Order: sequence, then C-alpha cells, then structure tokens
Amino acid sequence: MFAPKSTPEFRRTFRKLRVMKTALLHDTIFKKHVTPPRHPESLARIEAIDTALRASEIWDRVEHLQFEMAGEDDLLQCHAVRHVAQIKTLAESGGGAIDSDTYVSPDSWHVARLAAGACIAAVDAVMHDCDNAFAIVRPPGHHAERDGAMGFCLFNNVAIAARYAQRKHGVKRVAILDWDVHHGNGTQEIFELDSSVLFCSVHQSPLYPGSGAQSETGIGDAIGTIVNRPLPCGSNGEKYARIWDEFGEAVRNFKPEMLFISTGFDAHARDPLGGMELQAEDFANLARTTKTWAHEICEDRLICVLEGGYDLQGLSESVVAVLTELARDESV
Repeated sequence: MFAPKSTPEFRRTFRKLRVMKTALLHDTIFKKHVTPPRHPESLARIEAIDTALRASEIWDRVEHLQFEMAGEDDLLQCHAVRHVAQIKTLAESGGGAIDSDTYVSPDSWHVARLAAGACIAAVDAVMHDCDNAFAIVRPPGHHAERDGAMGFCLFNNVAIAARYAQRKHGVKRVAILDWDVHHGNGTQEIFELDSSVLFCSVHQSPLYPGSGAQSETGIGDAIGTIVNRPLPCGSNGEKYARIWDEFGEAVRNFKPEMLFISTGFDAHARDPLGGMELQAEDFANLARTTKTWAHEICEDRLICVLEGGYDLQGLSESVVAVLTELARDESV
C-alpha cells in the first residue's frame, strides 16, 4: 500500500534525507504475448532484459511493484470502442494478424492490459512514495493510434498512463518525450488536439511509419505542443543530446507536473531495425538529463515506458544503464 500523498514541501525536504527511490514494474508474464517465429518483437526481448537485470547490482536497489490489468475504461480514455473490441475479440478467437507487422495471440488481450496496467501503477507510485519508475512491458505502445493497432503495438501504454494521471490524480500538464528510433505517431495522434500534453519526439527519418516531420506541431489550440525533430540515418549520441537540450527548453516552458519517456532502444548502433549509432551510455545520458528536469520542475515525477529495441544485447545493456541512472542518488 502506498503512503498518503505528501505535500511538495515535505517531498523536497524528505528528498534530501534519503536515497533515490525507483520503482521497477516488470514481469515475465509479458512473454505470453506471442508473435510469429523470427518476428523482431518477440518474447526473447523480455527474457534478455530479465537475465541482465537479475545479474546486475541494480536489481536489489529498486522497488519491485505489483500491478494489475488496466480496466477497459482506462483503455477507452485513449482508444475507440471498436479498436478495444477488435483486440479482445481477436484474442478470444485464438489470435491473428492485425497487419503484416502486428499480431494478437490468445493471451494478448490479457497481457496488453497488464502492460497498460503496469504504466498506470507507475503513475500511482511516483504520485506517492517513489521518485521515478521504469515500466518494462510488452507489447509496446507508441504506434497505437486511437482507432488502430500498428507497428507491433496494440494499446498506447504511455498515453493511457498520461490520461490516468490527469483523470485520477488531477495532473493538469503532462510531457511525453520519445527517443525511440521510430516516430511515436500514435502518441502524437492521440494528443495532437490537446494543449495539456506536450509531445516531443526525436527519431530517424526517413523510416517507418513515415510521420514526424518538423512541420507537425499540433492542431488548433494545441499548436506548439507537438515538437518533432527527425534526424538522418547515422546520427550519434552527440546529435541526440543536442536535440534533447532543445526539448529541455520546451519542457521548462510547458511546466509539466509529470514527465514520461517512451524509452525505445532501437536507435542503438546494434539494432537491426534502425540506422542510428547510439550506445547504452548515450541513453543513460538522456535519462540523466531528463531526471534533472523532473527534479527541477515536477518533484522528480519521471516514468520510463519500454517501447522498441530489437538487438537483445543492445536492448538489455541499455535497459540496465537507464535503470541504473534513474536509481542513482544525487541528493546532498
């Protein structure tokens, strides 16, 4: 059970007296979402991450939290009724293909709701007694649009968690940053009319899904709350860091009460689906920078949500590096 919500003053004082408290939301049950043989978004991703985490010293330094399935009402805050019904019906009928990349297996309805539920539990954790959290889940989510699954994604986990923070905890402004090698078209589509959510994406271009031009900045009253920075194939960690600094200015101006990162690792130099040159330490550096913003702006409330990453070594090393950075104590 979580402690009662503390005041900002209490949190700031308490922060100086203790080590950083990081929540980890992770379970091997995510292996039960099954994709076809040789599909890059496979259960082997969770196996590799689990092995690496258990072998690292960080495993015993984080809070391991339990979580439940997201309710259908949570899904419907971001997705159309017919989309939710399609995933449920397809799973209950034995599974099948949504398109050439995106699949539903018999357990996917259950597992995808658990993925969203883990992100919801991460929100509860950082609103109460944790500083930050990492939800290591699959299937990933940032390509899932309001009315459709695509790009390996069934439900948009980070969007569902952001809406939950607003609806359940009264958070007025949320910022979602996305460093996955692919543009988070689903997250952008869900929030492009919503001035209460800032979405910033750095991604390889040209590349799937073909969206994310710098000219895409939001619609209507939300113009300016979408920030896209496409980069060419071969970009390295230094280029990403410069873009991330640009995002920092947008975040500070927006003044969110909670920060999310769509934490994909397919910009790693080893990844077969991208063409970027990042290493595990580059992702850790981006996490460190974002953690600083969260401390300055929103009482440390930072949540990372796993998206892509398809080279098992690059993925697992990067997850450990980012989680280690989240849990690093910098109090004085």
